[in-house]
Amino acid sequence: MRNLSRRLIFGCILLAGLTAGLATVAHQALAAAGQLKLAWILVAAAVVVTAGTIFFVLRPIRQLARDARSIAQGNLEHRVEWSSHDSFGVIASELNRIAVRLRELRNTEAGRRQMEYQLSDAVLQSLFEPIIVTDGKGHLLKVNQAATELLGEAATDRMALANTPGGDKILSAIRDAVSMQKPVATEDEASLLPMRIGKQKRSFRLRTMPMRDSEGRLLGAVTTLEDVTSLQDTDRFKTQFISVASRKLRDPLLQLRRGLYALGQGFSGELLPLQAELVASASNESEKLDDLMTDLIEVAELDAGRREFTLERLRPLQVLNEARDRYCDEAAQKHIRVDVTAYADLSFVQADRRALRSILDNLLSNAIRYTPPDGEILLVAEEVQEFVQFKVQDTGRGIEAERLGTIFDRFSAFSERGSGLGLALGRRLVEQLGGQIAVESRLGHGTTFRFTIPVAAVQEVRHPVEVG
Repeated sequence: MRNLSRRLIFGCILLAGLTAGLATVAHQALAAAGQLKLAWILVAAAVVVTAGTIFFVLRPIRQLARDARSIAQGNLEHRVEWSSHDSFGVIASELNRIAVRLRELRNTEAGRRQMEYQLSDAVLQSLFEPIIVTDGKGHLLKVNQAATELLGEAATDRMALANTPGGDKILSAIRDAVSMQKPVATEDEASLLPMRIGKQKRSFRLRTMPMRDSEGRLLGAVTTLEDVTSLQDTDRFKTQFISVASRKLRDPLLQLRRGLYALGQGFSGELLPLQAELVASASNESEKLDDLMTDLIEVAELDAGRREFTLERLRPLQVLNEARDRYCDEAAQKHIRVDVTAYADLSFVQADRRALRSILDNLLSNAIRYTPPDGEILLVAEEVQEFVQFKVQDTGRGIEAERLGTIFDRFSAFSERGSGLGLALGRRLVEQLGGQIAVESRLGHGTTFRFTIPVAAVQEVRHPVEVG
């Protein structure tokens, strides 16, 4: 519009100049002919025509420019008043139509957004689990009714939430989700948030998920508190049942193994070949059942918190050599070679001897079980920062990719001939000792289990002269 106005001004000026030129030529011609008065009248008329042309052309253009600017600035209620039916009238009519259409679109979009907001808010409020929504800086934006009932006034006040039991864990999970921009889902016992509502104490599992827009930009985070009180009670009952049942079965199983051993040794007379084979098979099965009872009891003790650890300084090379010696006969029967790779001067680890032995026994027995004859098993220890990393690496058949995610679960299908508790027990023991365990495997290319144990603190040894 501004460019058009400039062009029209230029055209009007050009027209005025042309008119003035023609008037000058006519003035000179009339003056030469003695018609001086008529010449001046002609010049005056030319000036009036030029000024009128400029006024009546530029005025409506400027008015339309002001109207268009008002509409462009968001005043969609503005109307262009123009009564004539010329080209300017057409422009005014189209501007009015554009304003009406823009207003309808704005109202429709605002209504849609309002409906979406009300719908999302209704969904949020209808959820049974407490939900907390925060922005990209971790500031509280919205909570549902369940969160308000659980946390009270602290649900909408960050400072009050920090002073609420479990609130520091919620804020920490929100900070982690926003800073790392990935989900935070804690599953261990330390992640449970005990909350008291009235006279009832309930436990919640904390989960935090970052929110993103369509272009992947971080918008904030959604925190969910999953009520796991009933699951925890069920798990506690299951643990107690396993503990009691295992201990009650232990004595009858011990008597059964003694009887089978006596029969196998011929204390009750010489056995026929078939009888001896049946007794040997029963002895093997009873040994497996005893291993299962041992694992069940140890898992129950860990779950109940009754497992006591005696931490001591252990040399990694010695621990691996002892594990190899315990299974050298079993490995030799399958013609499997077991090697140890570790430096003698590796740092001591701070661990419970019985727990570390149980971890290595489970991993090594699995490796022997699934490694074919003439295979190899490598036991490795190496220092990694503040930990010593142990590895049990075999040349067995490997593990399917879909089973790796659940291999440390209880009663895993990984061990068809074992108790199904060995790896789950090993994971719990490693975590109790302050380390982590992981597995790497590919079908047909063997398996490697890795776990870490913290390095023992350096003990200061003073010379007798310094003491004296």
